[in-house]
Amino acid sequence: MNTRIRSILVAALALLGSAAAQAVTLPGPVVSAQWLAQHQHEVNIVDVRSDPASFVKAPVFSTGKGAKTLSTLGGHIPGALLLDFGKVRVARMIDGRQIKWMLPDQATFQALMRGIGVKAGKPTVIVPEGASGADLDMAARVYWSMKVYGDDHLALLDGGTTGWLQQGLAFDTTPAATGDGTWAATAPRMKYVADSQDVAKAIGSGVQIVDARPMPFYVGLTKKPDIGQAGHIRGAVNLPPELRTASTGGAEHYLSPAQYQAIFKHLDIKAGKPSITYCNTGHLASGAWFVLSEVMKNPNTRLYDGSMLEWTAEQRPVVGLP
Repeated sequence: MNTRIRSILVAALALLGSAAAQAVTLPGPVVSAQWLAQHQHEVNIVDVRSDPASFVKAPVFSTGKGAKTLSTLGGHIPGALLLDFGKVRVARMIDGRQIKWMLPDQATFQALMRGIGVKAGKPTVIVPEGASGADLDMAARVYWSMKVYGDDHLALLDGGTTGWLQQGLAFDTTPAATGDGTWAATAPRMKYVADSQDVAKAIGSGVQIVDARPMPFYVGLTKKPDIGQAGHIRGAVNLPPELRTASTGGAEHYLSPAQYQAIFKHLDIKAGKPSITYCNTGHLASGAWFVLSEVMKNPNTRLYDGSMLEWTAEQRPVVGLP
């Protein structure tokens, strides 16, 4: 076989392999444990942890009244890649100020995803710890970051690792493989990102500004130490975390579009209106962005990455209690 024919065959096999990798179609932005169990070898499984050490520890179950329940999270879905949430956000200089917990630049984020082993040519299912709504928001932050950098083949695992374990599905405690990823980031798609100028222009313009924090933060009863002033951005509506997910057997799950619509009516939130979500540092805002952009299919939804940390550092106006 001459060199030219061999090269053609190699290229053809590579294309076939790529097509096979892309063959699985995600059913939507949220997948069930049952779906992932059937397709786990066809996707990247990115396990997002606030406590990476729990990835290799055995889960602890308790038995009471004949029922086996998860009491301490541990282990992971076989084949999962470990992503430390502490590395998902970085400090960046903006107009001479250092703002913490921001989206990394293109090269840094690509290196992070390649470093944990994410492969190109495969959809990615992002797995939260799953015991709280904040866990789902961490996974949504990763989803948003990957989408900003060009990836549209993404889903979140409903219920996360907690739900997976509670259903008695197989788990592993071996260390995660690292360093051989091929995932590539594109230039950032800024249609998913808002900055302070975008938010300032949105006030009173018809763009919906959505505060994703608990109500005490929204009304100004309390604030995080790093935030300069209590309260919310003028004109913002509140979509608090406790109304974005619901607990079933100790695992947090997303609601249906119809359920969100019913909730939005009470909160004066319009599902299809151009929107910008924010919180204190862009964590909880990722959950609100995910609900509006992905579950409710509103493509005109942006996330204000700097959120109240940047807004108040710039001494922009805030509405709060007298």
